[in-house]
Amino acid sequence: MRCLSLALLFSLLFSAALFGQKPDSTLLDVQITGLPAGIARLVGTFGDQNYIIDSAQVAADGHFMLRREHPLPAGFYSFLLPGQKNFSLLFDHHDQHCTLQAALPDIVATMQVKGSLNTDLLYQSFRFQTQQEPELRQLGEIMTKSAPNSPEFQQAKARQAQLIEARKTYLEGIYKTYPTAFFTKFKIAGQNPDLVDFRKPNGDLDTLRQLIHYRTHFWDGVDFKDERLLYTPVIVNKLRRYIKELTPQKPDSIIPVADELITRVLPHKQYFKFFANWIGLQYENTKTTVMDGEAVYVYVIRKYMTPQLAFWSNPKEIEALQKHVAEMEASLLGRKGPDVRAQNLAGEYKSIYEMKAPLIVVFMFSPDCEHCQADAPKVEAIYKKWKDKGVDFYGISVNTTDAEWREFIKKNNFTFTNVFDPTNRAIYAKYFVDITPELYILNKDRIIVAKNLHADQLEEVFERELRK
Repeated sequence: MRCLSLALLFSLLFSAALFGQKPDSTLLDVQITGLPAGIARLVGTFGDQNYIIDSAQVAADGHFMLRREHPLPAGFYSFLLPGQKNFSLLFDHHDQHCTLQAALPDIVATMQVKGSLNTDLLYQSFRFQTQQEPELRQLGEIMTKSAPNSPEFQQAKARQAQLIEARKTYLEGIYKTYPTAFFTKFKIAGQNPDLVDFRKPNGDLDTLRQLIHYRTHFWDGVDFKDERLLYTPVIVNKLRRYIKELTPQKPDSIIPVADELITRVLPHKQYFKFFANWIGLQYENTKTTVMDGEAVYVYVIRKYMTPQLAFWSNPKEIEALQKHVAEMEASLLGRKGPDVRAQNLAGEYKSIYEMKAPLIVVFMFSPDCEHCQADAPKVEAIYKKWKDKGVDFYGISVNTTDAEWREFIKKNNFTFTNVFDPTNRAIYAKYFVDITPELYILNKDRIIVAKNLHADQLEEVFERELRK
């Protein structure tokens, strides 16, 4: 039988070559009973991005085929179907000739796969998990409503642990049977470490030690030599949790954690490229709500976006990025606020460092900015309230003209110091502003103690800093 199959395969390949046709590297034959006619779109995954990679016409009987001369990258895929239905696939490089048969409304429960071991294992695991979900949901509701020390809670918790252990045992059986399957790599990479019950000498749960152990072993199941995993949701989901949930959202905490992880994947080019870019972009100015989150962005760009390391970029792009973060670096939280010396309405030069108040607010605005227009009356009112309590304001107008600046000052009745430098030389690479308005607060030593503030947050910082 095997000889006949090989002979048939050779015959088909020979015929294709003879008539100038190339055999399909990918051939997906799909039958979804009950599916209306339309377009089925195949969506690929890379990191946190989804992209349409191909499409096929669905016949009225729910049948469609997708053929490709070049294989799909090994990874996780979804078919978006007519009627807002979808189903998932998991392919390695070599199992992309397959048939898939299912029926609406429950595609998962009825899916039958032939020719793709990894997709077949994916649906087996889906079905096992689906069978457990109703009971797990019911147990969760019992535990939510019950006191932790009650018999009901303890009984539900014990049963929950049994079900979780059963799922673990089920998956381990697959791993043992198919140790080299992509599905096995995919599932092991997605597993989280077990929570170890560390105890303090007095018997209390040692949550700090538990967290450190959990974070230390968080990436144990990921093989960074396996680039296929980047084409699944697993890596970005773990990365997001590791950086955003398991790490306190302060630059002093994020930077060492991110640095250790990026350094760890440095030998694995595609992981290094993805991790460095993803982490940096999470904390880019205007994209983060973390106070001074751009300190993380500056650190990652400074250290890793270099001509020696950033193999995916070119010298011109790298130079522009480095220049950009250099402009941001001087105004990071905890740095000495740079002095600015520019002309006021009367043409007099006014300097931040000449101001005597214990706290200085640097208010950067643009007259045609709607948010600046909305905040301007608030800023003036706060200045009048606090000017005799140890707070002074220094306004800097940007991206405007002399006439517009003067008109804005007059319209809003600003009574605090305001300056404008049409050449921009007075403020270049000092107080970084991406989107106006921008508010910085300097303490008595002229250290930047707050930034990226809304006008409504100013008074809370005043009270905190003046108590020191």
